[in-house]
This record gives sequence, structure tokens and C-alpha cells, in this order.
Amino acid sequence: MNPIPFANAHDPRVIKKAQAGQRKAQAELIRQLQDPWYRCCLAMLGDTHTAADAVQETAMRFIQHLPAFRGDSQLKTWALGIGLNVCRELRRAQSNQPAALIDQHDTPHPAPSPDARAIAGEQRTQLNLLLDQLAPRQREALVLRYFEQLSVDQTAQLMDCAPGTVKATVAQALDRLRQLWSDPS
Repeated sequence: MNPIPFANAHDPRVIKKAQAGQRKAQAELIRQLQDPWYRCCLAMLGDTHTAADAVQETAMRFIQHLPAFRGDSQLKTWALGIGLNVCRELRRAQSNQPAALIDQHDTPHPAPSPDARAIAGEQRTQLNLLLDQLAPRQREALVLRYFEQLSVDQTAQLMDCAPGTVKATVAQALDRLRQLWSDPS
């Protein structure tokens, strides 16, 4: 199977083939979206196994809802919206359990010394705890803007709000993180 370059995956003909049920086109779109879905789900859910399950559920919903895709947004943005909704549902179901932003086993430790690795691990753990204290909308905004590097407009579209609201939400989240980081009590 010759993979379709991601730039060409947005070709309306490829999307139409996938919407019409052509398995090869669907499989290629899913293959190209798996990494962005996984990054987003891992950042939102904090657990590798839960994130992998969320990606599978997202892929199933993507195929199910692909015929409804109208092209009003980029395919990746629309597909990330499906993943974000799956994560929201899972977070609601697990609302009484804290979630880590980054699973420590998935994160490479590039630090050269054991001491530096220990410090980085402690900081990552502390950051995970602080991020879990953010409001869900703030966490979503940070994940979409900084993990998925979506534009303000794309983030606004996924969060169903105005771009100014995204900017304000991200600013509030960063302010809150700074406050929590400097005074963890």
C-alpha cells in the first residue's frame, strides 16, 4: 500500500473516497491521525493505556462520523475534536481520579546524569499535579495550543468559543500554573 502524503490526505478526492467507505483511504487517514490523537489523548488523560483506548474509540467514531465531514475546517482539526470529545467523556467518567498530564514511562529522560533525571522527574510529577488542578477548559486550551500546536482559531473552533476566549483561557491557565508552581501549598 502506497501511503498518501498527509498534505494530499486533505485532498477532497481522498476524503470523498474515505467517506464513501473505501477502506484503503480510511486506513490511511487513521494512520496519519494516530500520532496527533495519541499525543492529545495522553496529554488529556495522562495514562498510556487509557490514551491508547481513547485513540481506538476516536478512530471508530472518526470512521462513523466521516460521512458528515463537510470540510468547514481542516480534517486534522475536525478529527482532533472527535478525540477531544472522547477524552472529555473519559475524564467525566474518571472525575474522582486525578490524571497526570504526562505518563513518566512515555517520556524520554534526556538528562545526562542520574541527579538531573531525578530532578526532571520530580519537576514533571509536580507539573502533572499542578496541571490537574486547572479547570478542564484551561487544561484543554493548553493541550491544544502547546501539545498539538493548534492556532488560536483552530483551538477556538474545537472548544466552541471565540478566539479571544482561547487567548484569555490560556493566559489564565498559565497565570494559575505560575501561581501554583511558586506556591505549591
